[in-house]
Amino acid sequence: MKKRDIALIIGGIAIVLFLLAAPEETTKKVPTDTTHQKYYDLVKQEGKKAAEKFCEDCHNDEQVTFPPDHPPKARCLFCHKLEQ
Repeated sequence: MKKRDIALIIGGIAIVLFLLAAPEETTKKVPTDTTHQKYYDLVKQEGKKAAEKFCEDCHNDEQVTFPPDHPPKARCLFCHKLEQ
């Protein structure tokens, strides 16, 4: 075996160990209720970015508020996954 092959094997093992040690996903998923169903349909038709334009209509400082440590809200569906 060449040194390069050994390095690739060690690198692959390191990546697998890193992924196995990752914490469980804790971010809430987008509900599959009647309020959100039209956005599920929009994601299927036009993509996530098209649906994300409407998130702040309800999720804002007056209605459904964010926790103080919530990251910037530009890409909601990057973290909040759709139910399968």
